[in-house]
Amino acid sequence: MSDLTVIVLAAGGGTRMKSKTMKVLHPVCGRSMVGHVLAAVRAAEPRRIVGVVGAQREQVGPHIQSLVPDCVLAVQESLDGTADAVRVGIEAVGERLTGTVLVVTGDTPLLRGETLRAFAAEHGTSGRAVSILTGVVPDPHGYGRIVREPDGAVSGIVEEKDATDEQRAIDEINSGILAFDAVFLAEALARIGNDNASGEYYLTDAIAIARADGREVGAHRIADVTETQGANDRVQLAELGRIMNHRIVTQWMRDGVTVMDPASTWIESDVVLAPDTVLLPNVQLLGATRVEEDAVIGPDSTLEDCEVGAGARVVRTHGQLAVIGAGATVGPFSYLRPGTRLGGAGKIGAFVETKNAQIGDGSKVPHLTYVGDAEIGEGTNIGAGTIFANYDGERKHRTRVGDRAKTGANNTFIAPVEIGDDAVTGGGTTVRRDVPPGALAVSSSPQRNLENWAARKRSAAPGTEPPSHEE
Repeated sequence: MSDLTVIVLAAGGGTRMKSKTMKVLHPVCGRSMVGHVLAAVRAAEPRRIVGVVGAQREQVGPHIQSLVPDCVLAVQESLDGTADAVRVGIEAVGERLTGTVLVVTGDTPLLRGETLRAFAAEHGTSGRAVSILTGVVPDPHGYGRIVREPDGAVSGIVEEKDATDEQRAIDEINSGILAFDAVFLAEALARIGNDNASGEYYLTDAIAIARADGREVGAHRIADVTETQGANDRVQLAELGRIMNHRIVTQWMRDGVTVMDPASTWIESDVVLAPDTVLLPNVQLLGATRVEEDAVIGPDSTLEDCEVGAGARVVRTHGQLAVIGAGATVGPFSYLRPGTRLGGAGKIGAFVETKNAQIGDGSKVPHLTYVGDAEIGEGTNIGAGTIFANYDGERKHRTRVGDRAKTGANNTFIAPVEIGDDAVTGGGTTVRRDVPPGALAVSSSPQRNLENWAARKRSAAPGTEPPSHEE
């Protein structure tokens, strides 16, 4: 394990995805397929990681290096098969490899780090030239089959295109993940030809070379073969997402999170949840969302890259890049846009939209309000139907509301404007100038009542009878 090199094959185009995005970059539970693979590889603690890229290298190469900065990148100019890809990867290292070389594919996001560690450790102590990670599947169509001798020894792998009818009936399949003695691999690559149905250089042909040289070949069969499952189209990609989400949700429940309806709950890979968090039906937690203990999320809520404090309550809300303080309440039908920060015990209520808004501890924005580019102090109450008018057609401006302020219903704050501590604004007020601390601001004209207006209006219309009040 101290001298382990891992080569990640990520050069294929993935044309069946029918996408401008490279196959290995398609996300599964918030992380690219190759990102999941690299996370598993790093858990095996290799000495070096080599990424082999080819098609759309301008997408894949930078992405891999953003995740593993010290990864060695190799370019396979022509997609001539897996053996050619490994040869390119070894040449990119620029030194003679020793120890174990582990070859994995970049489109197997369900692969676990502990599986790779166990596989590499077993191979490293076995003295084998080649070890194959295998599994048994009910439908092996499309996979390379593991061919064994009568005594159970592995004699080789045959690809679907080259298999006989008898070999196609074999249900033990090659996962595409192989471990090699590094010295043997370097020698074998020079001896692999492309005399097969695809005209490609198959890495699996190294098995026959090892057998011919009298070297040992073995298989490491895993119980959960879904770990090696890949995706060639959107249907298979969705299935990988379903399996991964089930794995993630199940693990969080085992770690002390209550999930009322696992089937309708979606939790991405980088989400962090504290014990005693409660997730109600139809919740999506995406990106780097973090939820502290005793918080209740849902139902019908989506939070992306959000922080939720202990004991907070979020119901029927969409939030992105927002911070919700401890003991705060949000929703229903709230929209928290990036830059929203709600203080402890604060409230963002029904049909409220916030953006780039800091709302202090204990402050409330209960109903039907837009708060954009604003700072609201502590213990302040914003009246229903309030608009923070932050845009003048060219630039954005900020509104500041102090501590313990009380603003009336149907207010409009024309930014930039400041409302002082303990200030009050009357219902229907349009605030265009600063309001001093402790002052009352009103902008509406005095109310006028026109007596007998309805009767005069009826009499002005010829032939109009007074309305009847009878049932």
